[in-house]
Order: sequence, then C-alpha cells, then structure tokens
Amino acid sequence: MKGEISVQTQHIFPVIKRWLYSEKDIFLREIVSNACDAVTKHKRLGDLGKTDDICDSYRIDVNVSKENKTITVSDNGIGMSREDVDNFINKIALSGALDFINKYEGENSDSGIIGHFGLGFYSAFMVSDTVEIKTKSFDGSESVHWACNADGEFEMETGDRETRGTDVILHLTDEEFAYLDSVKLKGILTKYCGFMPYEIYFSDDENKDGEKINDTTPLWQRNPSDITDEEYIEFYKKTMGDYLDPLMWIHINADYPLNFKGILYFPKQKNDYETLESKVMLYYNQVFVADNIKEVIPEFLMNMKGVLDCPELPLNVSRSYLQTNTYVSKVSNHIAKKVADKINGTFNTNREGLEKIWDDVCVYVQFGCLRDRKFYDRVNGSVLYKTVDDTYVTLDEYFDGAEKKGNVYYASSKELQGYYIDLYKKQNKKVLLMDKVIDVQFNSLLEQQNEGLKFVRVDADLADALGAKNSEDKTTLCEFIKNAVDKKELNINITSLEDDSFPALINIKEDSRRFSDMMKMYGGDTMGIPTEETLVVNSANPLVIRLEKAVEDGDDNANDLAKYLYLLALVSSRTLSGEEMKEFISLGVKLLSK
Repeated sequence: MKGEISVQTQHIFPVIKRWLYSEKDIFLREIVSNACDAVTKHKRLGDLGKTDDICDSYRIDVNVSKENKTITVSDNGIGMSREDVDNFINKIALSGALDFINKYEGENSDSGIIGHFGLGFYSAFMVSDTVEIKTKSFDGSESVHWACNADGEFEMETGDRETRGTDVILHLTDEEFAYLDSVKLKGILTKYCGFMPYEIYFSDDENKDGEKINDTTPLWQRNPSDITDEEYIEFYKKTMGDYLDPLMWIHINADYPLNFKGILYFPKQKNDYETLESKVMLYYNQVFVADNIKEVIPEFLMNMKGVLDCPELPLNVSRSYLQTNTYVSKVSNHIAKKVADKINGTFNTNREGLEKIWDDVCVYVQFGCLRDRKFYDRVNGSVLYKTVDDTYVTLDEYFDGAEKKGNVYYASSKELQGYYIDLYKKQNKKVLLMDKVIDVQFNSLLEQQNEGLKFVRVDADLADALGAKNSEDKTTLCEFIKNAVDKKELNINITSLEDDSFPALINIKEDSRRFSDMMKMYGGDTMGIPTEETLVVNSANPLVIRLEKAVEDGDDNANDLAKYLYLLALVSSRTLSGEEMKEFISLGVKLLSK
C-alpha cells in the first residue's frame, strides 16, 4: 500500500498553540516577518518588471487596541488572491515564500525573504481565539476576507479592502490580554523586529499616527569605511546595554561561500570578580532569532558580544536555535581568523593602542592560543607580555631579536616578590609580570612550541640567575641553621653571590611549584606534594658573615640570628603565618635591644 499521511486540523492546532515556539512572544515576530516578506515580494516583482504598481513608501503598521482587544499587523506588500489564501493559509506548512522563490528567483536566490517552513502564520493562534485576514492582491483580483477560530474552522468570502496589501487581525484570548499593554508589545517589537528592512510603525488607542520603532539600515549592513568609532561605540551600548566603551571590535562582511555579516565586540570587564557572559545576537535577514547562540562563536571567544546576521544558517522550525552542521563550524573558524587578523592588524598599525587594552584582551588571546593551534600560529608574533615596569614586549624583543632560547624570568606578584624583582633588575635582567591563572598554562604552551625556552619565576633558580660565584661546603653552618629553625629536612644552599645586599632567600623549583599550582587550580589535594624549597644563603652578605662567626665563637645570639635570617627569607617569599609573624617580631625586638 502507498499513500500520503494526512493531518487532522483539530489535532494539529493544539500542538501549534502549545509547542510550536518556546517563547510565546515570538508570534509577533512571525506575523511581522510575513508582512516584511510580502513587501519584499512586491518590491522584487517591480525590479523584475512583473508589475507596474511600483511603490516608494513601503511600510508595516502594528496597532494594538484595548477597546477591541485586538492586535493588527498591516502591510502594503504583494497581497493575496483567493487562490493564494486557499493554498498558503488553508493548507498548513505550504510555504508561500518558497513558492515565490521557486517561481521568480531560482535556486541560488539571495532574495532577503525570511519565510521558509509555512508555519509562522499559525503562531497567531498561540494568543488568539480568532484570526482574521483582509487582503487584496497586486494582480487586481477581488479582495478576500478570511476568518478562522482556534479549532481550525475558517470562513472565506469576498472582502472590502480597496488597496494592495494585507491586514492580519488577532482577537486575543482572555488569558492573553497582557499583550494589549502598549509598553509590553512595543518592547517585543523592538527586540525581534528592531532591524527589519522596512519601516515599522507602532500605534495604539492613544497614538493613532504611529511611532517608528526600527532601524532599517543597521550598522552591520553598512560599509565599515563609512562608520565612525563613535557610531560603533553607540551601537554597542544601545544593543548590549553596557555603559562602558568596548575594548575593540571586528566588523565581519563574509561573502561566498559563507555569506554572513556582523559586528563583534570585546567588552571591558568592570572588575576582577565579574563573570562576563556572551551576548551574541543572531539575526536572520535582519530578523532577531536568539541572543545566546554559542555554536557559531569559538569557545575561547565566548565572552564576546555583538550581532551576527546569517541568512544561510540552518535553523530549526521555530527559528529559535541552530542545528549544528559543517556550515556552522566554518562560520566559527572564520570568526576566529578575523579576530586573529584584528589582533595582528592593530599590532602592526597601532601598537600603542593595543598596549592600552592588552591587560583586558590578553586573556582572550591566551585562551585562544591554548584551544586553537591555528589561532596560535596566526597571532604568535603579535602576543605582548607585560613587564614589571608596566611596559610591553614581544618574546622576540625580550631576547633582543636573538633565538628564543634560555630563561624568561617573570613575577606573579609585584608586591610579594618585589625584593626578588629588585635583585634581578640589578643584574639588568628583564622581568615579566604574569599574575593571571591562565599564565601558567600559556607558559607551558610556549615552552612546547619553542625548544630550549623556559619560563622561570623570580624565586626559582636564584643562584644561576643572580650570578653565583661558587657554592660552598659549609656543613657546620647548614646544620646549625637546620637545628635553629627545627627543620631537619630543609634544603640549604650556601653560595657567594655578586650582590651582597641580601642575606638569604627562598628558592622554589619552577616545575614543582607549577605542579602544585595546577593541583590547587583544579581543586586537587596538595598535601604531600613536595615543592622542593631551598634556603639560599648568601655568604657574601655581612649578616651571614656575622652569623658564621657567632657560630664559630659559640655566641649566645647565633641561634636567634639563624632564626631571624630564615624568617627574613620567608617574608620576601610569602605571607607569614600567625605564629611565624609573632616570632619574627619578637626576634626583631630582641636582637635590636642588643
């Protein structure tokens, strides 16, 4: 047996009313979109010479009447004949938009027509118990009046409309009278139809003339060379609801084979504790679809904000979310490339401007490099690194143009490691500031990609970095210090350094400290993980010389001096515990009194 599946209207209408759209507000977008399509069709017929009825003032009117309990959407577009109403209204899921495209445009059309599934009109029944259509076709045939109740029972007769176009009148159900509120309805129009290509006017019982609510030429549709920075910033603040200027923006105008436009912004973070969430508003031929589209934005750019107009993206039947396919991934890859191009272009033409925003932008760039090898390859030469002196260098500049091999010294805190930083400066060594959580992972990536490169924090490998003359075998002094501080397992390295200004510092092996930091970052247990901490004692320092003599002479102060020397080293390395601080102050007072 062969045949065609039939649908009973009385059963499908309840499904449409309840489940066709995830948000009930979308009904207004669908009805206005149909009006927009009607205008587009008539305009296209004029361009093709298929009608002499040319119009220079296309518009769509939306009226809400509390008195009549109705919402009316009117257009002066192509209109419908009796045959059109019978084909495209009386038959569910037969799309008049696709029929028009097939008849007049062909398969490779870029018509700007929005409709696709032939279901949008029926969203009117989500809020209405009766829907009327008053329409007159451009072809001069008699006008039509159509009315249908919520059970799908309709009546069609000759109408009284005298001009070309269509009125769709929604008689709201008692449960949906909230949509009679002008402020609410205007807000829905602004959200979903604020950038449609034809003028939309909103009116109510008090304002009969109507107020224009949309911008027919949104910024992303214009030529970037014709747009000022002030216009980009104003558009960002208006559409994203942010009072801060964006850091930078990217105007995308992709042609074949992707065909999409948009403007994406890097938002400025207000404070360190703010969680920036993505707000990329997706449009489909200037019709708003959603503002939480994640599929088309690369993962590492999820904090970006802006708009994308993608008329070829595969949407589900309600045009509420994307259906993932290869086209979506190509759009995502193109956006990543455009971001890399923006970083490189700004670096080459306006480095000073890039440096001003780098502290905010660098997280995007670093995360992008970690997640996308192609992105890393594209921006690698433009990545900046902040120094402890608040200047910015590239890796090439850090090594003065030489091969990127050897140690790169950095601090994670200018305050806690200030003493170490000063010692490196005396050795004329550049010190970078890397105080973000992501820096540890990013450094590892750079080490993997550059053989012989090693990032070393200023409190690691001190002897090599600060010019050790020689390590000295002073077993007696080492054992004395271990006993004084009651740490039998303490690693001590006594060496003569070029700089004799400091007595002792804590040296922590870079690799072990990184492993410990990573465990903390991911909530792991760091108990029992050795950090390979070493007390570096500078035998050239006068205090150490005095301590050594006190030990040889059996001086009663030697024990206190050894403890104080160790606590001095801890102070320059980390925050002391409560007990350590008490002992540090007590010893200081005791020694000073002598």
